Amino acid sequence: MQLTRAGFLVLLWLFVLAALRVVRSDLYAASGLRVPTPGLRRGTGKAGKGGKAPRQLVVTHGALAGTRISLDGRPILIGRADDSTLVLDDDFASTRHARLSLRGTDWYVEDLGSTNGTYLDRAKVTAPLRVPLGTPIRIGKTVIELRT
Repeated sequence: MQLTRAGFLVLLWLFVLAALRVVRSDLYAASGLRVPTPGLRRGTGKAGKGGKAPRQLVVTHGALAGTRISLDGRPILIGRADDSTLVLDDDFASTRHARLSLRGTDWYVEDLGSTNGTYLDRAKVTAPLRVPLGTPIRIGKTVIELRT
C-alpha cells in the first residue's frame, strides 16, 4: 500500500515538473530571451532573387489563405497567442510558434520551441535560417511566403 502511494506521489511530481517546464519554455519564448546559436548563417547582402527586397508576408495555404502582412522591419511573431502579428487558429501551432525577423537586408525564420516544428521548404528549422523570396514556410496547416 505504501509503495503504491509513493509511486503515485513520484508520478504526480513528474507531471508537475513537466508542466512547469512547458510554462517556462513558453514564457522564455514570449519574452524573446533566446541563447544565440553559434554558426548562424549570415546573409550575402543580397536582398533575395534578383536583388528585390520582400515587402509582404503572404499566407498561401490554410484557414487564413490570402492574408497579407506588410513588412516594415519589425519582427513578426506567429502563433495562437492573441498578441501575435499573425494569429493562427490551428491545432498544430503553438502559442508562440515562430518569429520572422530582419537581419541586415535578409529575413530569418526562427522556431520558438514549438511542439510540432516550423519548416522552411520541407526542412525543419532548428536554428535561425535565411528565408529566400517565395520559399514556403509551413507552420501546422498554414503555409506562408515572403513576396515583393
